[in-house]
Amino acid sequence: GTVMLALGWACWKMYLGRPDAHGWRNLAMERVGNALSANKRNSEALPVLEANLAWRRRYWPQHEEDILAAQCNLASCLADLGQRDKALVLQREIHARSAAIKGASHEHTILGATNLSSAMLHLRLFDEAKSFARDQISVSRQ
Repeated sequence: GTVMLALGWACWKMYLGRPDAHGWRNLAMERVGNALSANKRNSEALPVLEANLAWRRRYWPQHEEDILAAQCNLASCLADLGQRDKALVLQREIHARSAAIKGASHEHTILGATNLSSAMLHLRLFDEAKSFARDQISVSRQ
């Protein structure tokens, strides 16, 4: 926790002077955001994770798996902050995009489906979660 955060800040300081489109700078930002989240400092992590996702979309739109990972980090942070409606919107987007990129039966897509089901349950969307889970079980058996 604490060491991860210290290393994240050290990375950020090291690469801060680099151009915005420099990959290491973006990775350093991601490390800081994830370390803040891991240390339950989600209100501080949120703007960092939002900026990280925006940078990935702007400078590396072709790296769709990295964008999905950044979205997952952001959705988790939003859920931890109690912003479950926003997290659900992201989880839906993550699952749909993962299915389109990797296929419905890929392990990352199935994990995303599990996260989406969990988000639905937290929002008490029981009927939707039940229907969605049934569909995903049949897909995962294929």
